[in-house]
Amino acid sequence: MSKNFQKDFPPMKNDLILRAARGETTERVPVWIMRQAGRYLPEFLKFKEEHGNDFFHIVQTPNLACEITLQPIRRFDLDAAIIFSDILVIPQALGMTCEMVKGKGPHFPEPLREPEDIKKLNENVVVEETLGYLMDAITLTRHKLEGKVPLIGFSGAPWTLMAYMIEGGGSKTTSNAKKWLYKHSEATSLLLQKLTNVIVDYLVAQVRAGAQMLQVFESCAECLSPYLFTLYAFPHLEEIAVRVKQRLGKDAVPMVIFAKGASYAIRELSQSSYDVIGLDWTVPVEDARLQAPNCVLQGNLDPCGLYASKDDLIRATKSMVRSFGTKKYIANLGHGIYPDMDPEQVKIFIDTIHSYSESLNNQQKA
Repeated sequence: MSKNFQKDFPPMKNDLILRAARGETTERVPVWIMRQAGRYLPEFLKFKEEHGNDFFHIVQTPNLACEITLQPIRRFDLDAAIIFSDILVIPQALGMTCEMVKGKGPHFPEPLREPEDIKKLNENVVVEETLGYLMDAITLTRHKLEGKVPLIGFSGAPWTLMAYMIEGGGSKTTSNAKKWLYKHSEATSLLLQKLTNVIVDYLVAQVRAGAQMLQVFESCAECLSPYLFTLYAFPHLEEIAVRVKQRLGKDAVPMVIFAKGASYAIRELSQSSYDVIGLDWTVPVEDARLQAPNCVLQGNLDPCGLYASKDDLIRATKSMVRSFGTKKYIANLGHGIYPDMDPEQVKIFIDTIHSYSESLNNQQKA
């Protein structure tokens, strides 16, 4: 894509989420939803069927990924778009085959089994080339959004990607990957650093392509003990934030860390270089505020809460907003939305956050 195409993005009409991420006061609480673009939307399912039901084909085709990214923005009053992609594009860039198997999810036919397998991974990955399709999708989407809302880019974190690469797919225990942490510490450090280097390049490239905010997903943090998290996960998470911001300089954007299941690490994360800490639904908000009093928090309604009746959903959503307060807060679910969710429930969730947080702000001014 022409470098010139990346310039002259439309002016922003709604920068609520960017201001909130920087800790600034906003007129209402901004909201977006993890996995908001995709599987629960009938328009996505129809679009996917029309294009052969090939998940990674859509991810790797900029105009298709752009269209999927825009679908929830057309339907809901969201305060951000998140580029349609997947955390496992980085293992693909490193030369591993990853397939999306219907009814199963991601699958690696040839996972890493022994430390020697690290040698099979590509050296010196140039993300602008290997993952250039994502950068093109980001640039195209920034223009197509016409400034309506900011665009979020993202990446999986090193430990989470390592877990998938060794387990060969999703795992409730990541026991094979954790075996490496205990048995092959040198190889583990080598692999995590290799992933960290590619992730830094990847996130920097996303911002240069047009991403206005970044989220790092440490989705497998719940499988780690506090000791293992501090030893293997946190140092690389911190390195990513520091290096990305250093590389971008004055063009640095807010960064969110979402470490699912890592309630034990909130205090540690509050001392990191991330601007926002994402919380899953198991974390008591009061505890998070005590452990991270100066941080912007994001979250954290139980995704299953969207199955509730309209009245119960409204009550739960209002309770969440009251717990967090309207300052230093970005509303979201505590994890990704489920594929059988009724979009009307999503609308109730979003609209309630907007109206209720605005009402609370008005009361405070009175």
